[in-house]
Amino acid sequence: MTLPPKVTPRAFERLAEIGASADGKALRIGVKGGGCSGFEYEIDLDAPADDDLVLEGEGEKVVIDSVSLPFLADATIDFSEELIGARFVIENPNASSSCGCGVSFSM
Repeated sequence: MTLPPKVTPRAFERLAEIGASADGKALRIGVKGGGCSGFEYEIDLDAPADDDLVLEGEGEKVVIDSVSLPFLADATIDFSEELIGARFVIENPNASSSCGCGVSFSM
């Protein structure tokens, strides 16, 4: 059985802070070929599509397209604030390795 990704309360809180749903947007998480490790995450604010998996919390939405979903099974989507900056991050148990920037990974 494939488990869907999880979204932390901190990620939903950040989406609420930036007013994503008020603008009719959701946080879109996708995977495409490329990057220094073979695959890379795409993270953007976008309108939900009909075939998206929609994860909801605190009045906000995170959406994942059906092609990207198998790459993100059981992953955790979080928001991180560090000295070098703030960003949404993905902890992916399916990735066998990742690059230093955290955007590119291999399976």
